[in-house]
Amino acid sequence: MFGIEDHLTRRDRGCLDGHFLVAMPGMTDERFERTVVFVCAHSENGAMGFILNRPQPLSFEELVQNLDLDGRLAPAGRPALKIGMSECARDFPIQLGGPLDSGRGFVLHSDDYMSQSTMPVNDELCLTATVDILRAIKDGCGPRRGIMLLGYAGWAPGQLENEIFANAWLSCPASDDIVFDTDHSSKYDRVLASMGISPAMLSTEAGHA
Repeated sequence: MFGIEDHLTRRDRGCLDGHFLVAMPGMTDERFERTVVFVCAHSENGAMGFILNRPQPLSFEELVQNLDLDGRLAPAGRPALKIGMSECARDFPIQLGGPLDSGRGFVLHSDDYMSQSTMPVNDELCLTATVDILRAIKDGCGPRRGIMLLGYAGWAPGQLENEIFANAWLSCPASDDIVFDTDHSSKYDRVLASMGISPAMLSTEAGHA
């Protein structure tokens, strides 16, 4: 399976780029039960994306206090040093993006922030996976909209297509508003509602929206 950078830099994108995947009741992998996944890249070499409704208890402030963003990391055995934090950064959402590479953080964000390591996902969304964007968010000069995702979801060539054929997923075009919405508890039902589907209507026999 290609790495995340390989997926995002390839031009032979597939039909599921920029789509939501909604886990069906027949989903056998409990890690994806009732999940909404945003597909960042899809090609003949596989697919990758991020779960959008698995919030984490870790706050952005707690995260950056454990990183040496300003060269002021506390010595071992002593409390982390307090660092300046913009008001918007205090509420910056952190979510579990998927089971792969869960120790790595990615920021999916609006296209008003760009760095040398920023990779466009589509015409409106970008992905940055370096500490530069964390500094920018902390200082209040990061993207207008964004979420931090720990880990990602990935599929080998043909795997996602086979799972959809087996009715594990329902797919539909993604909405930026739902991507960045922090009402995680209702996100699954609202994506279905956007397709005109009630959860009670779902069965393992459903297909594409």
